Amino acid sequence: MNGAEALMQTLCDGGVEVCFANPGTSEMQLVAAIDKQKKMRAILGLFEGVVTGAADGYGRMTDKPAVTLLHLGPGLANGLANLHNAKRARTPLINIVGDHAVDHLKYNAPLTSDIIGVASPMSDWVRTSKSPSDLATAGAEAIAISQSYPGSICTVIAPGDHAWGSNAVIAPQIKVSTPKTISDEDISDAAQKLLGAEYPALFLGSRALRKDALHHAGRIAAKINARIICETLPARLQRGEGVVSIERLPYFAESAVEFLKGLTHITFIGAPPPVAFFAYPDKPGWLSPEGAELLELASPDIDAEDTLKRLADAMDAPNTLEKIQTKEIFDYEEGELNRDNAAMITANLLPENAIVSDESGTSGGSFFRYTASASFHDWLIITGGSIGQGLPVAVGAAVAHPSRKVVSLQADGSGMYTLQALWTMARENLDIVVIIMKNNSYGILNIELDRVGVKNPGEKALSLLDLSNPIIDWLALAKGMGVRAHAASTTDEFSNYLQEALNSKGPCLIEILLP
Repeated sequence: MNGAEALMQTLCDGGVEVCFANPGTSEMQLVAAIDKQKKMRAILGLFEGVVTGAADGYGRMTDKPAVTLLHLGPGLANGLANLHNAKRARTPLINIVGDHAVDHLKYNAPLTSDIIGVASPMSDWVRTSKSPSDLATAGAEAIAISQSYPGSICTVIAPGDHAWGSNAVIAPQIKVSTPKTISDEDISDAAQKLLGAEYPALFLGSRALRKDALHHAGRIAAKINARIICETLPARLQRGEGVVSIERLPYFAESAVEFLKGLTHITFIGAPPPVAFFAYPDKPGWLSPEGAELLELASPDIDAEDTLKRLADAMDAPNTLEKIQTKEIFDYEEGELNRDNAAMITANLLPENAIVSDESGTSGGSFFRYTASASFHDWLIITGGSIGQGLPVAVGAAVAHPSRKVVSLQADGSGMYTLQALWTMARENLDIVVIIMKNNSYGILNIELDRVGVKNPGEKALSLLDLSNPIIDWLALAKGMGVRAHAASTTDEFSNYLQEALNSKGPCLIEILLP
């Protein structure tokens, strides 16, 4: 058995079932080893950002790692933007990055690079193997560390001679550490502070946004009439009918300050106190109300559900909840599509247990608002703000749960970063509906240009934010990659195309033009 075979067998023994790959010459032994593993699915992405984003979506929806297979430092670098998002989402994920054989590094061949230096900023743990057998050992370590609560990015660097070297052995599995918990004393102190607070709120993130954890947040809210708020860009939010309703912190700093105004106590579980996404002239960076008591009770690496349950119990909170979301069917104005009626149609039709990948940008506010009362679903957002996540995350989510419909709400500008994901959707016949929200511009940047104080921008500046010359033909792009596609400009067209896509299997793209 060579090192590559020992590694892949170790990964399979540890429950890794999917490899998202864009390999090169240095990974051919690893490719051959995957071929021998009947329990490991191999999925090709035509760009490394698709590979890493898909692994992110898979990890968010399964709480266990997929493995990526990437080609040397440059291949890894191509995938770093979505690894940034995955790290912010605290996703369990394992990267396998091939490297030159150890003796070949001295020649400084064209693709030689500092892979550790490339990997470290977007990884929680990086390890280079020392021998063929140690390659499998590194894999076993990565399996365990990647699943340390709530999740970590692990990168294993595999020199070519370690992959092809013989007499390697499969590594034993390492027990995954149990999540850390809050002490009874800290729970008691937090309970007393909440019970005595005048205008309290729970501010939640990470695993605190799952249905069972939200149930206990709802108990606390029922006891003391607290607001329940989530971070602006949560990794995975369970919402819709039957789930405790939650408020989402606005994106823009001044809106967030106004949103939090008046709160006298905020308890943070699974998230730190919020800050503005960027610095602006004469706008706040710190968003919490001045004078409010801020209690950072549980960081994201603390068991969120356990914290909320014990906190609710300590407060003698009821099991009868007041903030359970009910389903609502919206009446919308028929005719030309706009953000509101398109969102209402989507909310009305969203199927039970759907997964939504949201990279909708400036068009998405209405979709998030109206789908709050849709059927139960998971909502995945661009956690790290690095655009090009939406389509790949939808790929990973669909691979993770093939029986669930995935809906990708995708802005046109950010969609172009990783449009190769459409090809993978078609190749794997993934059950995804892509809704392209087309406004022919980088809409958010037109807003930000004014917010940073640029007045009366000229033609040259505005041209850098414009996508209308030439206009991008999403139908042609989709069909060229094997995905059926439609364009809708009216409510009837959109409703009909969306119903058809939701009632059939396989990928479909619907382009909607929004002002």
